[in-house]
Amino acid sequence: MITSRRTVLGGAALALTAASTAGASLPASAGGALTNLAHLDFLGAVVTPPAVAGHSTYGSGPLGVLWTYADRRADGSYARVGGGTYDPATNTYGQGAFNADDIARAAVVYLRHYAAHGDTHSRAAAYGLLRGLTFLQTASGSFAGNVVLWMQPDGTLNPSADPVELPDPSDSGPSYWLARTVWALGEGYEVFRRPDPGFASFLRERLELAIAALERQVLTRYGQYQVVDGRRVPAWLIVDGADATAEAVLGLSAYTRAGGSSRARWALVRFAEAVAAMSSGDSRTWPFRALLPWGQSISTWHAWGAQMPSALAAASSALGDQSLLGPAVGDTAGFTPLLLTAGGPDNGWLPAPIDRSQIAYGVDARLQGLLAVARAADRPGLQQVAAFVAAWYFGANRAGSAMYDPASGRTYDGISGEGVINRNSGAESTIHGLLSMLAVDQSPALARLAREVGVGSRSASGLQVVEAEAGALSAGATAVTPSSAWTGESQWSNGSYVSLPAAGRLTLEVPASEQPRLVAPIVDVVDDRSVGRTNWASGSRSLGVIDHGSGGPQGVSAAPGALLPITLAGVLPAQSTELSCIASTTAGALRVDAVLLIPLVSRLQLSKAILLTSVDAHPRSHPVTLTAARRADTTVYDRDGILRTRLTTTAATFGAPVLPGGFTVVYS
Repeated sequence: MITSRRTVLGGAALALTAASTAGASLPASAGGALTNLAHLDFLGAVVTPPAVAGHSTYGSGPLGVLWTYADRRADGSYARVGGGTYDPATNTYGQGAFNADDIARAAVVYLRHYAAHGDTHSRAAAYGLLRGLTFLQTASGSFAGNVVLWMQPDGTLNPSADPVELPDPSDSGPSYWLARTVWALGEGYEVFRRPDPGFASFLRERLELAIAALERQVLTRYGQYQVVDGRRVPAWLIVDGADATAEAVLGLSAYTRAGGSSRARWALVRFAEAVAAMSSGDSRTWPFRALLPWGQSISTWHAWGAQMPSALAAASSALGDQSLLGPAVGDTAGFTPLLLTAGGPDNGWLPAPIDRSQIAYGVDARLQGLLAVARAADRPGLQQVAAFVAAWYFGANRAGSAMYDPASGRTYDGISGEGVINRNSGAESTIHGLLSMLAVDQSPALARLAREVGVGSRSASGLQVVEAEAGALSAGATAVTPSSAWTGESQWSNGSYVSLPAAGRLTLEVPASEQPRLVAPIVDVVDDRSVGRTNWASGSRSLGVIDHGSGGPQGVSAAPGALLPITLAGVLPAQSTELSCIASTTAGALRVDAVLLIPLVSRLQLSKAILLTSVDAHPRSHPVTLTAARRADTTVYDRDGILRTRLTTTAATFGAPVLPGGFTVVYS
C-alpha cells in the first residue's frame, strides 16, 4: 500500500521526532488573512534540466520545482533537503530533491490563491510549477501520459528511486503522482483558460494525455469488481485506492466545469462511481459510514489523503449528479464527528486506532470534505463541524500547541500519538496547511471561530480501545505476538491477539462510564461457517454472539480472513467494568484482537464549543455543564446533517438533544 510521504501504514508508525530545540508557542490568532505563502515560496526553486527523450514542457527557460523536506535546525532556521540518502560527491539523493506529488499539490495552492485574490505572484508560481510538472510527465512511448516521480537537484530525472517505490520505473504505470498530476492540470486549465489561452491549451493537451493513460491502464476494468473478504470492490480505482482516485476526481471535476471534453466527463463519471462505492457501514457498525480509502482491505481507514467526500461533492456539482452526495454526507456527517470525539484525524484505524499520529494531510482532507459537502449538499451544519477540525491548526490537538504559524506560513510535520510535535515543515505539510487556510479564509466567521476554540482546554470522551491480551485468560487460552503486526491488509492492535480454544474464556476489566456503550470486539472473521463463535457478556448480562466464520471469500486481499469490529446486539450498561467472552469452536482456536467501546453519545469539548455525536438508536438528552452560566446556542442535526432543532439557554447546566446517528453543536 503506497502511503503519504514519510508515512508507513502497516509497518512502523509515522516517525515523529521533537525538534532539537523546542520553539516558543506560535500565535494562534494573527489578524487578517491566515494564508501566508512565504514558507512555500522558500521551498520553491528553479532548474534547467538536461534534455531527455520523451520529456518536454511549454515554452522555454527554467522550470519551477519544490524541495521535498524542510528540516528544522537547532537555531530555528530551516534547511531544504531531498528524499533518500544524500551523496555530496554527486549532489544527488537516493530519491531526489523534487517530486511530482508535491509539485502538483503546490501548484494547486498557488492556483487557488490566484483564483481567490488575483495575485500575480501566485499566478507566476503556478505557471512555473505546472511547467515543471509537465516536464516530469512522459509525453511519448509506451508510458505516455504517466509521470516520473523524482528529479535530482540539477533537474536530472530519477525514474527508479532508492528506496524503491512502485511502480518502478515510476512512470511505468498508474500511480498516486499520476492522480495528483490530473488534479493539478485540471485546476490549472480551469484557472488559465481565460488569462492565458495558449498555456491552457497546452495543459489541456497534457491532461488528455494523462486521461488516455488512465483509460488504457485503469478504466479498461470499468464494470469489473474484485472480491475482498466477501465484499465486491470496484476494480477500476487508481492503484486500488479511493484516496488516489479522489485526487484525480478533483482535477477531472475542475476540467469538466471549465468545458473539458467528453473523454474527461466519461472518466469522471466512472471514477466518481468507484469512489462512492467505497462507502460502508452505518452509525453503529464498522466503518461507521466512512468511505474506505483502500480497495484491497475492508479493515483499514486512514486520515491522510482521504479526500473522497470532497471529490464526490466536486463531481456531483460538475456532473449534476445528486446521487454522489449520499456517501459523501455519510462520511462527513456520520463518521467524521465520531472520529473527532475519538481524538481527531488519526493516521490509521487498522481497524483499531493504532497509528494515532496526525498530520496536516489528514486534517486538511477532513476539513475540505466538510466544507465541500456543506456547499454541494446544502448542509451548513457541516461548516460548524469544520471549525472543530480547523482548530487543530491553532492548538486544539494532543500537543495543545499551534501547528500552523500565520506569521511564517509554516505547518509543522505532525504530532505523535503521545503529543510530541515534529517541528520540521516539509512540502506536504506546508501545502495542506495552506490549502486549509485558503478554505478557512473564505469564511471570516469560520476563521474567527477556529482560532477562538483552538486556544484553551480540550477534552474528548469517545471511542476507547481495550486490548484483548490485557485480560485474564482461562487455561488453554494464550496471548500471541506474531512476527509482524501487519497482516498485509490490517494490523493487530498492540501487535498481539488472544487465541481462544474450545471453551476458552477471556475476561476484561474495562473503564467505567457514566453512560451505556456499544461493544465492538475486533476479531478475525474467516470464510468457514464451522469455525465457531464467541459469546459475549457483562456479568450475567448477555450482550451477543459473534460468528467467527461469517466472513466471505478472501479474493484479492493479502490475508485469509479479516480483522473486523463486530458490534454486539446488546449494550454495555453504564458503570459496567467487566466484559467477557467464551469460545465455542470445533475447528481450531478463535482470534480476538481488541474491543472498541463507544459511548452512546461521544463528546469533544473545546473552549467555547462542544461537539456531541450519537450511536444510539433513539434520541437522547446529554448533560452539558459550562464553566459559568452564560448564553449557549445549541444546534441539533440528524444523521444526514440536516438541522432539526435550535435552542438557546443561559443555564450553566442543561440537557442537549442528540438525534440517532446525528450530531449536536453547542457554542457558548
